[in-house]
Amino acid sequence: MGKIIIDPITRIEGHLKVEAIVEKGVVKDAKSSGTLFRGFEIILKGRDPRDAQRITQRICGVCPTSHSIASTLCLDSAFGLGGSIPDNGRLLRNLILGSAHIADHILHFYHLAALDYVDITKVANYEGADSTLNSVKEFIQRGEPGPFVPRYEGDYRFPDAVDRQLVGHYIEALRMRRKAQEMCSIFGGKMPHNMAVVPGGVTEVPTIDKIASFLWRLNELRTFIDQVYLPDVLAAAEVYSDYFEIGIGCRRLLSYGSYELDGKEPDLTKRKRLFKQGTVDSNLSLRQIDISVIAEDVKYSWYNDSTTGRKPTQGETIPQEDKAGAYSWVKSPRYNGHVYEVGPLARIMATYLNGDEKVKSIVDPALAKFKASPKVMFSTLGRHLARAVSCKVIADTMPTWLLELKPGEPVYQEYEIPDESSGMGLVDAARGALGHFIQIKDKRIANYQCVVPSTWNMSPRDDNGQPGPLEQALIGTRIKDEANPVEIVRIVRSFDPCLACAVHLITPKGGTLSKFKIL
Repeated sequence: MGKIIIDPITRIEGHLKVEAIVEKGVVKDAKSSGTLFRGFEIILKGRDPRDAQRITQRICGVCPTSHSIASTLCLDSAFGLGGSIPDNGRLLRNLILGSAHIADHILHFYHLAALDYVDITKVANYEGADSTLNSVKEFIQRGEPGPFVPRYEGDYRFPDAVDRQLVGHYIEALRMRRKAQEMCSIFGGKMPHNMAVVPGGVTEVPTIDKIASFLWRLNELRTFIDQVYLPDVLAAAEVYSDYFEIGIGCRRLLSYGSYELDGKEPDLTKRKRLFKQGTVDSNLSLRQIDISVIAEDVKYSWYNDSTTGRKPTQGETIPQEDKAGAYSWVKSPRYNGHVYEVGPLARIMATYLNGDEKVKSIVDPALAKFKASPKVMFSTLGRHLARAVSCKVIADTMPTWLLELKPGEPVYQEYEIPDESSGMGLVDAARGALGHFIQIKDKRIANYQCVVPSTWNMSPRDDNGQPGPLEQALIGTRIKDEANPVEIVRIVRSFDPCLACAVHLITPKGGTLSKFKIL
C-alpha cells in the first residue's frame, strides 16, 4: 500500500493538497486539504453593509464578479429591494456576470486543465510556418518552459498534428479571455473587481456605443466557442473517452441557478433564471431546493467542534489549528446531511432535467455521438462538457439581453439602510453554488458569511465520516503509474478548484488573525 501526496496542486486557484492511499493500483482513500487560513471577513464586521460587495470581491481575483453579484443580491434582500430592481439594472448585472463567466470557462479549459491532455512540448519539433506555433517553439527553446512544465509525464494521446492545433488554440484562448474581460469592463467599469454592481441595480448606464462595443466582442467570442472551444472539448472526449467513467463522485448535484429573467419576484428561490435551481440525485431526479437544510460540519476541519452543524445564518468560526484528526481549513457544507457536488455540471443537469430546450439541443447530440446516457455526465469529462455547454448558453443568450436594454431608462433603485435586518444572496458562480448571508444591527454588519462552491467540492469528511465530493471522485480511481499520477490531477482540475474562495471563512468571535499560524 502506497501513499501519493500532491502538495500543492498546480494550475488551480489557491493552495490545495491531495493525499491518496493506493492499494494494488487503486485509490482506496483520499483526503482533500485546504492548507491556508485567511479569516477574510474579519474586516467586514462593524462596517457599512454597502462595503460588502466591494470587499468580498477581493476574496478571489479569478471569480470576483460572482461575489459581487451574490453580495449585492444579499444586500438587495436585506434592504428590502428584492422585487424592485429596474430591468436595465438586472440586465446589466447579467451581462457583467456573463462576461466574467465566459472568460473563466475559457481560462479553465485551456490554461488550467488542457495541459493534462495536450503535450505542448511537441511544438519544440515543429518545422512549419505558423507564427503562433513558432513563437511557442521559441519560448520552449529558451530553456525555461514554465508554465508548461514541470508536469506528470505520459498518457498524452493526441496525434502530433492535433496536439499542435490545440497548442494554437491555447494561445488564441488568451486573446479570447481578454475580449471577455473587456466586455466585463464596458459595463462593470473595470476587471477584476467591478465597480458598477451595487445594491439597487448598477451605476453604469447603457448607451448605443457601449452596446455596439460589447456586441462586437461577443460575436467574436461566440464564433470561438462554436468553432474552437466546444469542438476541442468533444475531441478530448473522443480520445479520452474512458474519463466518462473516471472521477464519478457523489452523484448528487446542487444548483442555485443564475441570470435572472424577471426582477419582480422578491423571493430568491422562486425567481425565473436562465440556469435553474434544484438538486439532482443519481437517478437524475430533479427536486426543488430548500436552503434551510444546508449546514456546515467541522469535525475534520481546523475549527472548534462547538461550531459544527451550523446553518450559514448561524455560523461562527473558532480556529483550532492543533485539532486532533483534522486535516483541512475548508469546512464541510452538507445538504440535508448528504454530500452534494456543485458547479457547471450541477447547473447544466438541473436545467437539462427541467426540460430546457437550449441545453438539451447541445447536450443530447454530444451524448449521442458517444452512444451514452445522461448519467455519464457524472464524470471527469462530464464536468468539462457541462462547462463548455454553460459557456455557450450564456454567450448565445447575451444578445437578447443587450437588445432588451433601454438607454435613458433607470438602472438603479433608491433605498435606505435598515437599522436591523438580515439578507441572503444566491447565485451560481462559475464554479457552482455561491451563497452570501448577512446580519445587520445598528446599520452595521454584525455577521457575514459566504458558503462558496469550492467549500462544497473540496470539503473534507463531515461529522458522519462522509468524504467530500472531490474525495469521493478520487476513491476507486485506478492509477497506472504512482510516480506520474496524472489521473488524480485530471480529476481534481475537472472541478476547477478555487481554494482562495474555499478558505475565506467568517469572523472568529473576538479573534484576530495574529494569533493563528498561517500554514
